Amino acid sequence: MRGAKSAVWVAGAITVAMTATACGGGGSSSDDNAAVDPNGTYTYYNTEPQNTLIPSNTNETGGGYIVKNLFRGLVDFDEKGKLRNMAAESVESPDNKVFTVKLKQGWTFHNGEPMTAASFVDAWNWGANAKNAQLNSSWFADIKGYDAVHPEKGDPSADKLEGLKIVNDNEFTIELSHPVSTFKERLFYDAFFPLPKSFYKDPKGFGEHPVGNGPYMQDGDWQHKVEFKTKKFDAYKGEDKPKNGGVIFKFYNKDDAAYNDLVSDKLDVMFQVPTSVMNQYKNDLGDRAVDQMYGGNTNIAFPLYQEEWAKPEKAKVRQGLSLAIDRETIAKTALKGSKDAADGWTPKVVEGYQPNSCGEFCKFDPAKAKELIKAGGGVPGNKITITYNVDGGHKEWVDAVCNDIRQNTGVECVGDPKPTFQQVRADITEKKMTSAFRMAWVQDFPNISNFIAEQYRTGAGANDMAFSDKGLDDLMKQADEAKTVEDSNKIYHQVEAKLAEQMPSIPLFFDHTKAGYSKKVKNVKFDTFRQAIWTEVEVKK
Repeated sequence: MRGAKSAVWVAGAITVAMTATACGGGGSSSDDNAAVDPNGTYTYYNTEPQNTLIPSNTNETGGGYIVKNLFRGLVDFDEKGKLRNMAAESVESPDNKVFTVKLKQGWTFHNGEPMTAASFVDAWNWGANAKNAQLNSSWFADIKGYDAVHPEKGDPSADKLEGLKIVNDNEFTIELSHPVSTFKERLFYDAFFPLPKSFYKDPKGFGEHPVGNGPYMQDGDWQHKVEFKTKKFDAYKGEDKPKNGGVIFKFYNKDDAAYNDLVSDKLDVMFQVPTSVMNQYKNDLGDRAVDQMYGGNTNIAFPLYQEEWAKPEKAKVRQGLSLAIDRETIAKTALKGSKDAADGWTPKVVEGYQPNSCGEFCKFDPAKAKELIKAGGGVPGNKITITYNVDGGHKEWVDAVCNDIRQNTGVECVGDPKPTFQQVRADITEKKMTSAFRMAWVQDFPNISNFIAEQYRTGAGANDMAFSDKGLDDLMKQADEAKTVEDSNKIYHQVEAKLAEQMPSIPLFFDHTKAGYSKKVKNVKFDTFRQAIWTEVEVKK
C-alpha cells in the first residue's frame, strides 16, 4: 500500500533529524527522580494568535500551538517521528488518489459530542468554501470538486467537495482530482482537524471558545494578550494522554521579558530564547538548555502584488540583493550561531533537501550584486524596508542584513519594526506590504513539498508574496503525481532550483531550536517541528 510506504519514509527522515542534530536536546535533568504531579499545569511561551482559533483559519504559530493541543486529526507523528494513525483506525489507498478512512470508535469532542465521519467531512467542506474565506482553504485543493466550492473568481457553484463521501458514521472516502504521493502525510495539518456540530451555529463564538477532540480543552475565557489556559481532557481517547494537568500559554510582546521569566522560573517552557542571550543561555540553564536543528527557515519575501516589484526585470534586483548578504558571517556574529546560512528554501533536516538549491544567488558576491541590481533597473526608490515583529527578536539579523545591503550595493535599507507578530501577519495576509518583509516557515510535515508547494504554488494559502508561475505550478503537479515519494522529491528539487531564477523570496537561514525550561518541569523534549511534546512534560511536586 502506497500510504504505508510513505509512512516508513517519513519516519526515517524525522528520526535521523532528531537524533543526528540534538545537542543538549532536553528530556533529562539532574532532578529526574523528582516526584511529579499528574494534575499540575505548566506555562508555555507564545504570542497572541492572529485570529480566533478555527483550525482552517490558523496558519501561524501563535494560534497554531494552541490549536494543536485542542484538536487531533486522522494522523500525526509520534515523538520518534513515525507517522501514525490518531483518530483514524486506517487511511488506505491503492493509487494515492482514492482514500478510504475508517475512524476509531468512542472518540468525543470536549462537549461530549461523538466524533463521526461527518465531523471531518463537514469541517473540510466548510473550510474549502470560498464564502468562508479561510486562510487554509488551499489545503483542500487536491480534493475533487475544489474548483466548484472555491473558484478563482465569482461565487461557488457548490457547497460540498465532490470527492468527499460519507459511508457511515465511522467511515468516509476521499477522492482527489489527481494522485498525491504525500497526501496521507498532509492530513496531519491543522486544516484537516474535525469540528463538532456546535461550530456551525456560531463560528465566531466558537473561535473564542474552541471545542476540540484533543488531549487538552479550554479552561476559562481566553484572556487576550495575556494567556490562554487549557486543562487535560479526561475523556481523551488518543494514545498520547497528558502526563500533566494542562498547559497555560502565556503571551509576550518581548522575548527578553519571557527569557527573564524563564530564568526566574516564572515561565516553564520557552521554545526559542532571544538572540541576545545565545552566548549565555546554556550557562544560565545548564542541562535544561536545548540546542537542535528543526524543519524551519527564515527568508525575506517581496510583495509581488505591488506594481514595481511585479515587473519581470525585478527578479534580477532580488537576486542582486541576495548576493549582497553575507549569511555565514551574520549567522556566526549577529545571530551567535542560532541559525545556519541557507543555501536554498528547504532546510537540511527535511526529506528532499539538496545542497545549493539556490545556486550562485545565495553566495556572497558584492560585485555581482551591484551588476544585477543595475541590470534590473534598480530597487524602487533606491530603498527597501524589511518589516518584522518586535516580539519575536528579529532586530539583530534585520539590522545586519540591511547593513550588508547598504554597504555592498548603495541601496538604502532599514528595518520596519512592528510591535506584534499578530499585527505583521494581519498586514501580510491583507496584502498591505509595500516592500520586503520577514517570512519564516516551520514544517507542517517533513517533506520538501511543504516548503515549496504551500508557499510558491499559485493561490496557496501561505503564498504571502502572491507569486505565480504556471510552469512551476505544472511541475509541482507532476511532482505530486509521481509514483514514489523519492521521484516526487526529485521533481520538487527542480522547482526549488527554478525559484532562484525569479527569487520571489530570498533564503537567509536554516533555524535551530534554542530552547529551555524551568526547574519546575522535567521530561521536556522538542521535535523537528520546534514544538515541545506537550503531553510528555511532567510537573514536579
